[in-house]
Amino acid sequence: MLEHHQQQGTNEVDKTNMYSKIYEFITNCNGEQVRLEPDLYAELCHQLTDHLIEIKQPIRGIEVLKKAIKKIQLFDSQLTSVHADLCQLCLLSKCMKPALEFLDTDITGIGSELGGNNDSKHFLLYYYYGGMIYTAMKNYDRALYFFEVVVTVPALVVSHIMLEAYKKYILISLILHGKMLTMPKYTSQVVCRFLKPLSVAYHELASTEHAAVKHRETFVRDKNMGLVNQVLNSMYKKNIQRLTKTFLTLSLSDVASRVQLTGPAQAESYILNMIEEGEIYAMINQKDGMVVFLDSPEKYASPETLCVLEQQMAACTKLHQYIQEMDEQIQVNPQYVKKSAGSHDEDMPATSQNSKTTYSM
Repeated sequence: MLEHHQQQGTNEVDKTNMYSKIYEFITNCNGEQVRLEPDLYAELCHQLTDHLIEIKQPIRGIEVLKKAIKKIQLFDSQLTSVHADLCQLCLLSKCMKPALEFLDTDITGIGSELGGNNDSKHFLLYYYYGGMIYTAMKNYDRALYFFEVVVTVPALVVSHIMLEAYKKYILISLILHGKMLTMPKYTSQVVCRFLKPLSVAYHELASTEHAAVKHRETFVRDKNMGLVNQVLNSMYKKNIQRLTKTFLTLSLSDVASRVQLTGPAQAESYILNMIEEGEIYAMINQKDGMVVFLDSPEKYASPETLCVLEQQMAACTKLHQYIQEMDEQIQVNPQYVKKSAGSHDEDMPATSQNSKTTYSM
């Protein structure tokens, strides 16, 4: 049946009817059977995704692709090429939450249908789209991690997906940390060599906010101007946060001057917003225009804090167990054993010769 649908796709006979059948098949098929032909099943999902994008109805495919992923998966943390399709439809329909069920699950395995020629494409797209979804949800920590995965994938050449992820990686690191983070040591040299010259505007933005005006056309063309504006806002907020570590009280005029805002009104707006978001603790005296910076009331002893701590400890324990399991699997992997034995054999002749000489004496 899968082959029949694919043949219809290539001939483009009765397109609307064909895709309704594909939709019905993906919804009602047996998971055990489609896992026998994961490549064809995934290709059906890709075709359905392309069709829904073409007719500008991406939201129609979200629920069916969620079902498709669960049917093709062997376990919840297994990545399939259909994950990228789901994330793409969620982005285009501006309906992000359905994808979080999968994005929030850390990947521990790769589906067999990702072993073909397009494996890296769907892998990169999943993490790229996932980073964009987390950015839209303002979960910048997770977004930064997803973009980092795209950029640090072992590569001999730089893809366009990696370039776009690198640009967003810079912007998110500026929003989150107020500076551009250095790339991990395991990043491919090819990536380090070619990405920086292709993203000069973003590196300049990390050095000076004037780059936002200088390279506006570049940011608009890359559709990153919204993030650039958030970078500028975060720079002002970071500067205000630094003031709380130095001063107990300041006038709104002084805050505006030190942070390089247009005036007291803008300074007041930023401070009120930061108080509301819990980014600083302060009080504004409207009568004399003074700001009083306060200490955090959090004593880290509340039930909520302890609950979060327990959850994080449990996650660390689970991660440790998983790493141990992976280590055990690697040690018995035939390729690893063969490579280790080969390296050991290279060291053996000299040792063997020495032992023979010693024995003959």
